[in-house]
Amino acid sequence: MHLKRYKRKTVQEALRAVREDLGPQALVLSTRLVPAPGVRGWLGARAVEVTAAADRLPMSDDRHLDVQRGARNAVTAQRGEESIAARLQASGIDPEFAREVARSQPSNGRRGATVDSLRRTLADRLESLVAGDDSFAPVEVFIGPPGAGKTTTIAKIAAQARARHGTRLGLVAADGFRVGAVEQLRLYADILGSPLMVARDPAELEEILEGARRPLLLDTAGRSPSDAASRDMLRVLSVHPGETVPRMALSGNGASLNERAVDVQVNRLRRKIERDPANPLFVQTVRGIGYRLVPTP
Repeated sequence: MHLKRYKRKTVQEALRAVREDLGPQALVLSTRLVPAPGVRGWLGARAVEVTAAADRLPMSDDRHLDVQRGARNAVTAQRGEESIAARLQASGIDPEFAREVARSQPSNGRRGATVDSLRRTLADRLESLVAGDDSFAPVEVFIGPPGAGKTTTIAKIAAQARARHGTRLGLVAADGFRVGAVEQLRLYADILGSPLMVARDPAELEEILEGARRPLLLDTAGRSPSDAASRDMLRVLSVHPGETVPRMALSGNGASLNERAVDVQVNRLRRKIERDPANPLFVQTVRGIGYRLVPTP
């Protein structure tokens, strides 16, 4: 509730001022005669004082237009933000990051944002995440789940180092599981003119690392956090520790793995739990039959 007092020469003038200022819904609380302001009051002149109240002050036309214009601009900016976020998500960008980039776009440039403006905004947002041109470590190891792009990333880094600085990085292939992994890296090495070394076991890898004369990019076998095959195989072996388990039992009765694939999966399991997979202590081979788990070798 807003209270205001108005002093005018007559009641009509005071009421007119109330309507213009507070609106036609204003409530007149009191009317009285008071001394006129200034010298006239000293001389005994009187004025009418009206006290009125209103729930809220009326908005001037200019202010009303400003509020409407601000509301329209806010709606336009919101729609522009949603449009930018949708475009970025359609390009494969994470939804939350797409919304952050859209909010970073200047509000007056969200509607009809061009590709160049979005590219500049994206560059500003990603600048803090970009690594500088630091020198390579003696060995850069690439790890991750299968299919993450480790081998391709190694090739890109080696190509950039060769093109920008003339540096030939050494490539090391230590992925003996994926079919064609060594051949793929060998093809990249031939194209780039980079030396390629293949490590089939820990001893060979140690020898390569000790004899390195240049930075090495090491490609490793994929390691999935949800390797169900290795987990199930270890579970079957641990049911009867010390006893021989036939290959057929480890293959799930032929439902998921054949006997040759069992051997490959056992090698993968050994690489996870054995210190020297070439001379296993825990998962031992029983020739012609299968494998056994030795808990305490």
